[in-house]
Amino acid sequence: MGWVARGRAGAGLLAMVLYGKYGLHLPLNRQSEGFAREGIDIDVSTLADWVGACAAALSPLVELIRRHVLAAGRLHGDDTTVPVLAKGKTVTGRLWTYVRDDRPFGGPYLDGTGPPAAVYVYSRSREGEHPRRHLTDYAGILQADAFGGFNALYEPSRKPGPITEAACWSHGRRKFFALADVAKAPLAIEAVRRIDAVFDAERPLNGLPVEQRLALRQCRVAPLVGELEAWMRRERARLSRHNEVAKAMDYMLKRWPAFTRFLEDGRICLTNNAAERALRGIALGRRSWLFAGSDRGGERAAAIYTLIGTAKLNDVDPQAWLEDVLRRIADHPASRLAELLPWNWRPQALDAAAA
Repeated sequence: MGWVARGRAGAGLLAMVLYGKYGLHLPLNRQSEGFAREGIDIDVSTLADWVGACAAALSPLVELIRRHVLAAGRLHGDDTTVPVLAKGKTVTGRLWTYVRDDRPFGGPYLDGTGPPAAVYVYSRSREGEHPRRHLTDYAGILQADAFGGFNALYEPSRKPGPITEAACWSHGRRKFFALADVAKAPLAIEAVRRIDAVFDAERPLNGLPVEQRLALRQCRVAPLVGELEAWMRRERARLSRHNEVAKAMDYMLKRWPAFTRFLEDGRICLTNNAAERALRGIALGRRSWLFAGSDRGGERAAAIYTLIGTAKLNDVDPQAWLEDVLRRIADHPASRLAELLPWNWRPQALDAAAA
């Protein structure tokens, strides 16, 4: 492959290096050592150059995935830390993810809205300016936690329009569950029981059309939510503001419109689990490769995570897909790049056989 600097690596080797680093969490120095044990001398700097060249070559696909994600009526959003080496010291950067995925909540594709995908974006900090930039032109639904940096997105005066906030019931439940599990607090145990009843009532509605789901929520789920609110407000009035259960209640009650918005819109689901799942692999990788070597390294990581994460969401083998796409993309017509996206992809061997 002529566009790869410092050596003509084949697509199979490049895909193995990319998936090894970002899919299997193997840092480049360990991969270099592994090659050396096989009698193959590839230093870390060469591997890093290959990663950079691949990220550049695949960037048009990353952009297509980004556009597809932001065209969704509903997104899941979240972020996590990533240590970054800067001027001899480590600073804490962030990797953000925005996920378009309505399974299993809305069935295979929620009302035909399209295949699942995830885009990742790197930033040096967690300032609210970053999600504002990421979602500049977005005006749909955002399922997320209560991060203050998202607040400006929900302002009625925002252009092109306010994003609709939908809170995560799993996040709210988690605060009570920790107190119920560790402190055995009776009120926390009761809160978990009541929240679980909401989840139990919602579960049979998965996969139903939006209008039917909304109608059934009104008769089956809304009464349970109303009882939960009344119970929490009654019990909260008896607790000190310093009480841990009171703090867990306040987290939900202060955001009650965002928690109950799913009762007004059948497209909204109860949780932000899709985004949390999308970040799980990064948490594993963070322990393995310790830090990104630079801001540029963080941006490359975000790009490759976008590709691998989206392939996985579409039940496509990421390494096989990367190998095939790396082999084809340089000669593939720009007007037909969408054919290489994971949900459209057909391996070149199958295309040849069909011809």
